[in-house]
Amino acid sequence: MSTIEAPQRAKADRPAVTPAADQPLYASRTKVYPKRVFGKVRSVKWAVLIACLALYYVVPWLRWDRGEGVPDQAVLVDIFNARIFFFWVELWPQEIYFLAGALILGAFALFAVSSLFGRLWCGFTCPQTVWTDLFMFVERWIQGDRNARMKLDQGPRDANYWTRKSLTHGVWVLIAAATGGAWVMYFNDAPTVTREILTGAASTQVYFFFALFAGFTYLLAGWAREQVCTYMCPWPRFQAAMLDENSLVVTYRDWRGEPRGKPRDDATGDCVDCFACVHVCPTGIDIRDGQQLECIGCGLCVDACDSVMGKLGRPKGLVAFETLKNLSASAAATAGMAPGAARQKAGMAARHLPRFIRPRTILYAGALTAVSVVMLGAFLLRSTLDVTVIRDRAPLFVRLSDGGIRNAYTVKIVNKTREEAPLALVLQAPQGFRMVVQDVEADAQGRPLLARRADGIAQYRVLVTVPGGQRVAESTPVTFRLLDAGGRAVASTSSTFAGPRP
Repeated sequence: MSTIEAPQRAKADRPAVTPAADQPLYASRTKVYPKRVFGKVRSVKWAVLIACLALYYVVPWLRWDRGEGVPDQAVLVDIFNARIFFFWVELWPQEIYFLAGALILGAFALFAVSSLFGRLWCGFTCPQTVWTDLFMFVERWIQGDRNARMKLDQGPRDANYWTRKSLTHGVWVLIAAATGGAWVMYFNDAPTVTREILTGAASTQVYFFFALFAGFTYLLAGWAREQVCTYMCPWPRFQAAMLDENSLVVTYRDWRGEPRGKPRDDATGDCVDCFACVHVCPTGIDIRDGQQLECIGCGLCVDACDSVMGKLGRPKGLVAFETLKNLSASAAATAGMAPGAARQKAGMAARHLPRFIRPRTILYAGALTAVSVVMLGAFLLRSTLDVTVIRDRAPLFVRLSDGGIRNAYTVKIVNKTREEAPLALVLQAPQGFRMVVQDVEADAQGRPLLARRADGIAQYRVLVTVPGGQRVAESTPVTFRLLDAGGRAVASTSSTFAGPRP
């Protein structure tokens, strides 16, 4: 990924450089006080935040009628009955590959979005960003905006301080508790587990996971905040491999803003060094220093800078979503030009529309399409009735008193529907092979009838015998078939019949 070097500040603006030998290996965290901001990007972030929170908290309460004896929660991971319910879809443990496919789809989608729009996921929809934004909203609501919070922290520890801090953390705890409770509801019936938690009747496991997720929400969104994105999250470390010079990222148009100076000075660029972009940044960085690991791409600095430019009567977009290719082209087109309208006109003229169709995006789109087609095909072809046969291996066979050979099998019928009509079991094997199923009735043709358990697994003991005097190979292939009332084969599976060595 190409980079744009940040312009050097004036010597008077540069902080004093501490010799490397005198710098501490570890430094205490400098608390970030993000300022409230208004604008288009902030409005979009509010809309996304509300949608994400509503989706998380409301979905467990949605109902979906699946019939008697089956959970009616629309989205439920039923650990005890080994099912995943997602509206009309019901996944069994044997179909866990659908979950793996969904995770692969999510990964490729994240790669594609990052290639096109940079850290859009981090800035708008990442749970850490969403809940931190919510916690900061509560903090601003109770303690005030940036200056008021800084004054409160630097002031005396009086009644006002402890009242506001206690109220802030109290609301945080309530949000964290609601978050932990909602997570537990995805694995238990929402009304039932809510009543059990509130009345003290929930299990130890429920209280453990409730406390675990509530505690981590309070810790990560209330205390750690930007440290999660900077030090704990691995995504910023390798996202650069997905970006290129055509990716839209939040950046500072230095060709237009430099050199910085007073608003009325015609010899300076548009940046007045007001630090508005720094004050609203949730991670506390200066976007004017170029691309940085800590930048989550939230775009709040865009709104802050646009607000200042509007007050000064200058064009907006000094900080904007821009490609590094356009940034380089504009810088080259304005090289040597004095600040002013001519430079801005030349810089904007050098821009080009972002190239959304390029080799890496085509690769990601191809991978997404391939995985989607495979998953859709597997879902459409998934069977609702399966039969499995397991032959006993200890012993491999039993020699009867009349010289016959007998093998024992365990037949399992996996029925993913609500239908319970019995199925006839038929053995397809060489002539002379006889089959007996223990503890079942037979139909008019003498075929054993196996009852299938609605939305469950039925298991039967099957004995296959070869009469004495009939020669049998050491391994003979056999097939078990299940027939419905109309004689149509609905499921079948193959196995082997073991005999003595010749």
